[in-house]
Amino acid sequence: MANTPRTLLPMATGGCACCTPDPATGRHETRSITEPAPGTTTYRVDGMTCGHCVASVTRQVATVPGASAVEVDLTSGGVSTVTVTGPVDPDEVRAAITKAGYLPRS
Repeated sequence: MANTPRTLLPMATGGCACCTPDPATGRHETRSITEPAPGTTTYRVDGMTCGHCVASVTRQVATVPGASAVEVDLTSGGVSTVTVTGPVDPDEVRAAITKAGYLPRS
């Protein structure tokens, strides 16, 4: 990730107590998503707003048997994506996301 200066925004712009989104994109901790690698599955998740949310989901999904990598593309206040690499049971991944406190979409 390039080191670009960021302007901190007041909480009214949609951030939370520990961070705010990038003012240019409205997103936080963005990563470019390209064609998924073989053996990856992407899940859509509602309710994530900050880096703490990303850490909670990443930690829980990483415990799913078969998960070798977990990447989260956070869209603060929108639908984020969680990409899991490895032979995982989709129901177990959704359960891990729910256990972290977030809502996986169908």
